[in-house]
Amino acid sequence: MTNKYNIYTIMAELNVAANQVVDEQLEQLAEAIIDSGRIFVAGAGRSGLMMRSFAMRLMHLGLDVYVVGETVTRSIAKGDLLLIGTGSGETRSLIPMAEKAISLEAKVATLTLSSSSAIGRLANLIVQLPGAPKNQLDQEVSTIQPMGSLFEQVLLLVCDAVILKLMQKQTSSGRTMYGNHANLE
Repeated sequence: MTNKYNIYTIMAELNVAANQVVDEQLEQLAEAIIDSGRIFVAGAGRSGLMMRSFAMRLMHLGLDVYVVGETVTRSIAKGDLLLIGTGSGETRSLIPMAEKAISLEAKVATLTLSSSSAIGRLANLIVQLPGAPKNQLDQEVSTIQPMGSLFEQVLLLVCDAVILKLMQKQTSSGRTMYGNHANLE
């Protein structure tokens, strides 16, 4: 297989996955973001990196957003929103975050493969994403990609789609967002 073939195959997988995303769930997520006080994002590994990029775009929109675990992250409180990106929904470091947020009367939303997971059961809002779990052993493989790559790619694309929806709702443009871009680089 050539590199170009692999790229086209990945793009085809992403097209199939995009058709499985439920638009109403994305609309609900956009509304939850708008209705929240502060926004906190969390994830582990590559999913965490996708969530960090989502936090950056939310900041570009002018929203009050924090990445859980950073030294400048404030405390979560009632009316805030915790967004967790997790393929399995069972990541041991993320479950206590969801439980703590709930105990403080914050809302929890998750973008996940599994709505019946531990985090899915805790969440107020679930965006169920297609993809293959990291451990594809003894399962029908729906992707040529290793581990959770398909999920992580769909997670990034879905987050970018939600940013576009928020831009429409706020009548923001890329130009206005650029005003919030880091300028000490």
